[in-house]
Amino acid sequence: MSPSAIQAELTWIDGTFLPGIQITVGPGGRIEAVGAPEEAPSPILRGTALLPGFVNTHSHAFQRGLRGAGEDFPAGAGSFWSWREAMYSLVDSLDADTLHRLCRQAFGEMRDAGITTVGEFHYLHHREPGDFAFDEIVLQAAAEVGIRIVLLQAYYATGSIGKPLEGAQRRFATPSLEGYWRQWERLDLATDGATQTLGVAPHSVRAAGLGEIRELYEEAIRRRRPFHMHVEEQRGEVEQAMAAYGRAPMAALCDSLDIAGNFTAVHCTHTDPRDMARFLSAGGTICLCPATEGNLGDGIPDLSSPLASGSLSLGSDSNLRIAPVEEMRWLEYGQRLRGEFRGALADGRGRVATTLLAAATVGGSHALGVEGGRIAPGHWADLVAVDLRAPALADVPAERLLEAILFGSGNEAIAGTYVGGRWRETGAPSA
Repeated sequence: MSPSAIQAELTWIDGTFLPGIQITVGPGGRIEAVGAPEEAPSPILRGTALLPGFVNTHSHAFQRGLRGAGEDFPAGAGSFWSWREAMYSLVDSLDADTLHRLCRQAFGEMRDAGITTVGEFHYLHHREPGDFAFDEIVLQAAAEVGIRIVLLQAYYATGSIGKPLEGAQRRFATPSLEGYWRQWERLDLATDGATQTLGVAPHSVRAAGLGEIRELYEEAIRRRRPFHMHVEEQRGEVEQAMAAYGRAPMAALCDSLDIAGNFTAVHCTHTDPRDMARFLSAGGTICLCPATEGNLGDGIPDLSSPLASGSLSLGSDSNLRIAPVEEMRWLEYGQRLRGEFRGALADGRGRVATTLLAAATVGGSHALGVEGGRIAPGHWADLVAVDLRAPALADVPAERLLEAILFGSGNEAIAGTYVGGRWRETGAPSA
């Protein structure tokens, strides 16, 4: 297969939209060259602008089945913990066909919203006890939709600190580290290494002991794989850790592990700023999921650390709404509401939109160990095409286009995506 060429009216190159840029894609799906066209590309994407494909760092695809559920409160105010019971009811009801359908729906919506890579934090393992039959279903659905996936294979051993799994949690079970790694290695051999790879993910300090987390982390370092974990999403988790370990979860992790650049902590809603600074200074990164955190009433994390804005990624988590542009703007809006000022995540030049885009592209790629996030030679040709004719973007000059996309538009402005140079128009049926 010979190289192919892609050209739009505008292309995002290192902080600005430029006209007349041709992207040459090699037969392996990577970008070979970026610059002025040497020959007329076919086709030219007229009325479009190209951005790096959005990276969804944290997803639970099966929770697409909760869409619209749990939004009435006859007993009074609800919480994360009451929502969790609704999630367990869904887990109890799932069979293989339903899970496959939900994953295809979620992954298809992601591509329609501009997402080209998903970090699927996967803990719903079993159809029958111990079979791990649901793992392959998630990978199959991703392949059918054509989305790049990093399966963050979750380790889940306890229902809360020191307590056994109960009820629906048994479908999450990884009863031993040895059994976890046997299944991990079997999946790793079955993936293609280009569009599908694996990471390591103890669910949380509620679901794995500190000793197990340390062993998993050391092995992830040895294997050079990303390591993800839910950290301090809820005050209840912090209280449990204080009772069990005398420290909050983030402090316990920093004390127990030699944190490096492959560790992504998800949520950090209630992380003490001193613990956050310690984690970030060691090379850790954080993933926020503003829509889900808002829906569940988690709270708003403190991102005042000078290191925070350059260490961010974004996720759709429960997939109650898959809209990365909205996640980007609410990353900033949450901090505005918390601090009562604007420009909370501005970069060195005072631009907020570049910080938000970086979280959804470069930050996510780094967190998942994927060579993406930039339109540059050597990176995967994962791109999102924005429709410049969308009403929300009418009469916007190029120098304000990124801000208009992120603060004034949404999924309706996404024309399509490329994954490895393969085009999918928004709304097109999956293969």
